[in-house]
Amino acid sequence: MQSGRIESFVEESWGCATVYSVGSIVGTEETNDTARDTDLVATDPEVINTLSVLEPVEEVESIHDSPRKCSLNYFTSSLFATIMEDALTKIRILMECNNELRIIKTLTDMKTLLALKYSIKQTANTDELENIDPKNLACEEYKIIKLDSDRNYVAQTIIATYIDLCFNRSYVALEKSIKNILEHDEYRAALEEEEAKNKNLRRELNKQLRQQRNHIKAAVYESNMIIEKLKAQVEDSVLFTECRSRYTDKWQVARTEQHIQTIEETEVVSTEVLEYYKLRTDHEQRVHAEMELLINIILNETLERIEDWMRKYDEDMEKVDLKIRVKRTDFQNMRDKRLGLEKTFEDHDKVMKDWCTFKEIREQQRLYREKMNKSAIMVQAWWRGLLVRRKLGPFRVGKRGRKKKK
Repeated sequence: MQSGRIESFVEESWGCATVYSVGSIVGTEETNDTARDTDLVATDPEVINTLSVLEPVEEVESIHDSPRKCSLNYFTSSLFATIMEDALTKIRILMECNNELRIIKTLTDMKTLLALKYSIKQTANTDELENIDPKNLACEEYKIIKLDSDRNYVAQTIIATYIDLCFNRSYVALEKSIKNILEHDEYRAALEEEEAKNKNLRRELNKQLRQQRNHIKAAVYESNMIIEKLKAQVEDSVLFTECRSRYTDKWQVARTEQHIQTIEETEVVSTEVLEYYKLRTDHEQRVHAEMELLINIILNETLERIEDWMRKYDEDMEKVDLKIRVKRTDFQNMRDKRLGLEKTFEDHDKVMKDWCTFKEIREQQRLYREKMNKSAIMVQAWWRGLLVRRKLGPFRVGKRGRKKKK
């Protein structure tokens, strides 16, 4: 009886089974192409479910059209399929028995699982790097997702290769997986190169933006200086115009009085005495008017100075109030910053104490596990030695009897 290979999988109401092809020698007249009978051997349903998770069964059906350079003979393919079965069993034990990793992975995917449970429509994710933060690559979530993805990929690749070896005696699926890995590596290298180029481009653009901002600031400063200079010139021209107008008016009045006096002295000769008193009265009134005008001018100038000083006082008071408000704001900001630093210091102190406590508890638990493990090993060794010495259980000496007929 020769060991057969897997032909197909059968699933009925009684359970799942695997169909193996078994070669039997009928007689001496038959050649090496002996008839193959089929036997149904029940297998574990979880293995069938694990194999059904993968889609490459449809791909394996299309492998008949691929070139025969990856084909193997029956013995080699069976040998490699047996090795693949052992590898699949070990991988399944590794994936199913690591309860801690499965719990952490479930907690990580809790949002997605809840969305699937309540039938929430999920967005199509075409790129696996879309939801990854490049500034937080060392987080535990990414490591767990990467570990789970690598294990699933290895398991799927081995399963696809196993099915390909069993049905078609080839390893096209393994070759496709290797090509896929190489293409992914090339794609990631291209992404790294593109990221480096984008960083250089962003650095150059930031440099140009800073230069443009400095240029704009310089132009605005120069424009403000020109505006201030023009304002000063306008104020000076207004004052100069007022002085010239006042000088012209006074000069016209004095010139008119001079002409009138000359005419009177020339025309009126006989009335000198009367004119003398008239002129004296006129002179007194004029002096009084001039004095009154002078006093009014002095008063107006004094009032203007008072207004200027009041305006300067208001401006200085506004500046002082502004400085007081700025200092008050700075003081409040410094106080808030100090309070925040004190709170941060307290939080850090608490975290450090919690971490020290956690390390002590972890060390105690490790020592306890190590002690219990040693104790279990000692008890197991003692028990096995007892069984061996007293020839009990699997070490019992069997009775010699007749040999069973074949």
